[in-house]
Amino acid sequence: MTKGKLIGVGLGPGDPDLLTVRAVRLISAANVIAYPALPDTESFARQIAARHIPAGAHEIVIEIPMTKERGPAQAAYDLGAKRIAEALDLGEDVLVLCEGDPFFYGSFMYLHARLAEHYVVDVVPGITSVNAAATRIHFPLAARNEVFTVIPAPLDDNSVRSRIEASDTCAILKVGRHLGRIRALLSNLGLLDRAHYIERATLDQEVSMTLADAPDPAPYFSMILVSKGRDPWLKTQS
Repeated sequence: MTKGKLIGVGLGPGDPDLLTVRAVRLISAANVIAYPALPDTESFARQIAARHIPAGAHEIVIEIPMTKERGPAQAAYDLGAKRIAEALDLGEDVLVLCEGDPFFYGSFMYLHARLAEHYVVDVVPGITSVNAAATRIHFPLAARNEVFTVIPAPLDDNSVRSRIEASDTCAILKVGRHLGRIRALLSNLGLLDRAHYIERATLDQEVSMTLADAPDPAPYFSMILVSKGRDPWLKTQS
């Protein structure tokens, strides 16, 4: 029997109108759809794609616990990959929904690592949260020869500082409980007035403001955009 194809589909930052035409076409024709979800919580990925999921499609829910320890999440991806492989071995294509872009901090990459050696894989890019946030506050990410850097907030202070100092503009992701620490670091670098905060970009609950006014701790879907040199043309929204 011919094996099915694994298809990772980027869904964009949350607004269903930002799905690509290709993503909509594939979702609408899918017989088997897999997606991540927090335990006992409705999947955000599924919410984004809901209007296009065919009635009767078989859905594989991959429950991913949010813990500091990597073991529980790795075990969840192992189980999810096993369930997806069972469908692929029956000749079914399996479409995996992924918030944002599949290969930009995307959950799909962990399934890809487990399955790509054994199955044909197709990947559909999606709009990243960084691109979405930048457009919402009119923040050009890079121009001419500028260096743009993506920095995870959980890095230690020295690592964050060195990456900011080596960049012209940067996006600081995974802010959450680290917001106060990052704000203090940017203030010490003299960049607090060059930093802008945005949460839940493109969603109805979107909020943006100067970093000085941002909530601490921040929600999961939040980031900080910083421009060190040129006027970043920020536009505050709330």
